[in-house]
Amino acid sequence: MMVIDPDMCIDCGTCAGECPVGAIVSDATEEGQKWLELNRECSKKRSNIQHQKDPLPKADGLANESDNFNSGE
Repeated sequence: MMVIDPDMCIDCGTCAGECPVGAIVSDATEEGQKWLELNRECSKKRSNIQHQKDPLPKADGLANESDNFNSGE
């Protein structure tokens, strides 16, 4: 699971188009609000991405899940 530090995000939208499973949503939506605090907490615990990697094979299977909020655990 990749997270975005909402305090560092400049709302350019580039990440949404690059996400291979369409998991990035605006924090202006109700769905986005529930991810906002999780991203804020997790971004403080994880290191910055230094190199592009391929998504994990199971990411394709999670893309169609109806509730992925806890799928990243």
